[in-house]
Amino acid sequence: MRVCGQEFSLDILERLRELVASVPEISRRALSRRVCEWLDWRTPAGAWQEGGCRKALAQLAQRQVVELPRAAAPFAPRRQPDLEVAEVSVCASLEALGAIELVAVGASRSPNAQRWRVLMERHHYLGDKPLCGAQLRYLIRSEHYGWLGGLAFTSASWALHKRDTYIGWEEAARRHNLHRIVANARFLIVPGVEVPNLASHVLGMASRRLPADWEARYGTRPLLLETFVDPTRFTGGCYRAANWIDVGATSGRRDGVEKRIFLYPLAARWKAQLCAAPALRLAPPPRPEAPANWAAEEFASVRWYDGRLKERLCAIAQDFYHHSQASIPEACGARARTVAAYRFFKNAKVNMQVILTPHIESTIERIRQHRVVLAPQDTTTLNYSHHPATDGLGPVNTQRDQSTGLLLHDTLAFSVEGTPLGILDAQCWARDADDKGKSQKRKDLPIEKKESMKWLKSFARLAEIQALCPQTQLVSMGDREADVFDLFALAARDAAGPKLLVRAERTRARRVEDEALWDFMSRQALAGELTLQLPRRGKRSARQAQLTLRFSEVTLQAPKNSALPSVGAWAVHLLEGAAADDGEPIEWMLLTTVPVTTFAEAVERTEWYAARWRIEVFHRTLKSGCRIKDRQLGSATRLQACLGVDMVVAWRIYHLAMLGREMPDHPCTAFFEEVEWKALYCYHHQTTLTPAEPPSMAEATRMLGAIGGHLGRRRDGPPGPQVLWRALQLLDTATQMYVLFTRSAPPTTWRSYPDGYLPPSQSP
Repeated sequence: MRVCGQEFSLDILERLRELVASVPEISRRALSRRVCEWLDWRTPAGAWQEGGCRKALAQLAQRQVVELPRAAAPFAPRRQPDLEVAEVSVCASLEALGAIELVAVGASRSPNAQRWRVLMERHHYLGDKPLCGAQLRYLIRSEHYGWLGGLAFTSASWALHKRDTYIGWEEAARRHNLHRIVANARFLIVPGVEVPNLASHVLGMASRRLPADWEARYGTRPLLLETFVDPTRFTGGCYRAANWIDVGATSGRRDGVEKRIFLYPLAARWKAQLCAAPALRLAPPPRPEAPANWAAEEFASVRWYDGRLKERLCAIAQDFYHHSQASIPEACGARARTVAAYRFFKNAKVNMQVILTPHIESTIERIRQHRVVLAPQDTTTLNYSHHPATDGLGPVNTQRDQSTGLLLHDTLAFSVEGTPLGILDAQCWARDADDKGKSQKRKDLPIEKKESMKWLKSFARLAEIQALCPQTQLVSMGDREADVFDLFALAARDAAGPKLLVRAERTRARRVEDEALWDFMSRQALAGELTLQLPRRGKRSARQAQLTLRFSEVTLQAPKNSALPSVGAWAVHLLEGAAADDGEPIEWMLLTTVPVTTFAEAVERTEWYAARWRIEVFHRTLKSGCRIKDRQLGSATRLQACLGVDMVVAWRIYHLAMLGREMPDHPCTAFFEEVEWKALYCYHHQTTLTPAEPPSMAEATRMLGAIGGHLGRRRDGPPGPQVLWRALQLLDTATQMYVLFTRSAPPTTWRSYPDGYLPPSQSP
């Protein structure tokens, strides 16, 4: 249960109930401190978030989830006699006031605090009402005339449509960075002071002083100021004169008056910093105690705070999983679910990154269980030329082809044995049609303006994940397109970061010790020979290649006109003498930052790179299995959101295919529910009798492959993801029939849909 942005698990709630029952005299303040310690719930300054915790506990009590101890009687502080504050009346120029000073207001009983209250009570139309949340107050003092007014700054408003639209942040970023916005809640120049430009001058002084003062008190440096101006009372001219930005009006729900919203940036890159998504979690994300299905578990930590969105995401993922090759209306089945799916992808809060983030966090958990994880990255094109009405697409092939669509560059995590652990990064974009001829100018462009920057971005994301998995070595891999010197320079900056393994491109003319890399490696001693199993590529069938191997430590020289330093690496050169199928023999030049000091290590690096083709299998599964190119959603942003779901579903199928190979003896209940494996067994064997024990993963995968059309011949190998995907759609129908005829309990995936299948008791 998520309350006030914090996840309260069943274990935390039970501990809370036990503590209140065993220590009934505990105060709510002490209780909130204890809960903060359990959750490690802190403010940005590092203190316990007791205020937010007490609010969360009150909401839990209001929902009757927990019972709190009786609240203590409210403390009524003794009010100090108000100080006399002289009335000021002046009509002069700003210079005539002398030096203007902002005096910070201290404790509530200090003389300055009393002066501030007197001025607000006497002259401000809101009076001396309490301020909400974090706050700083100032008095305005003139060298010659004394106290001229006051200001107050407080925590920002939770949500403002016009402000949030102007910033452009997503909900997760808003909740994560809202504390970096500060509201100007009070601003008073006493009525007797009529000095041109005084108000804008004071606002300028406050905007320069506030960031340091706020950071000193609360540990966070604000990036943006906001305020409201009641147009029935004021014009907001002083804010405009001080360069505040009018971004629109509020809805006026509180008192029926639409107030103007003004913003003032306090930093150069304020918008980018506010829009930055929260970092990946260091600790494992909260998981449901008993997830209804795999989607509920995989998307448990999605950063949406509307439970309906999360439920709809899980429902769509399940529909896509069971009907992968169907259109959205066919996959959803019912008209209501179809309309809900289209509305879901149209929602401004839904995008590919938000959908993938919980899956990435789940992938990090799986990564931590391995010593070495391979992370190949690659680019694929998504052709939507047959949907010309879709907005936001761009060219994806040659100018002669004129195809339009999107480009996807992603990074996947694989165990050394080949099990796909999940997606680690995904970048999706449309090329600008006006950038024709950009490739001819690529040598004159910085790396930041090239598409090659995609490799560096993915590696940077991998470095963030590496910091969260210090016991696992991540190895980023790329084909010849990834032979970018800037990428090697980036990998060399942090010895504790991820490693790099790239196949060199001969046309890059890499040089080592003022000599061409290929010439240098040809002079190295032959280290040995190895036999490498190569997968089928195009019309060329799978085969075994006999390769000679040379390796050496090298120092890669930076390209001409580059300010980057040389980079140390290791090179592994592999050459096939003659291909057995009379095709072109292979020649690989592998460059890596993983040490290669022995022949065995060189062979291991070669086997790592030979496994890079698995990401291509994932792309084929994504395109043909999900049929993402047939999605019709009207705009590129909606297609990208749908792509996020399809990518996780494609991983799920790929994961199933590899589990049957990597864990053949494990029971199939690791992937299938009881009613599903029984339906599979009965459908495959054409029987009504089921075994007492569930079959193994290997047996279940073999039976599923047979349903999908896999012949299972001696040389066929185990069934692949696309075959299993076809079979799962038939298995879904077989499971429905099994439930009807045996009156068994349906899978939890069915029970999770409010408008899903009928339970057996209501079946015809």
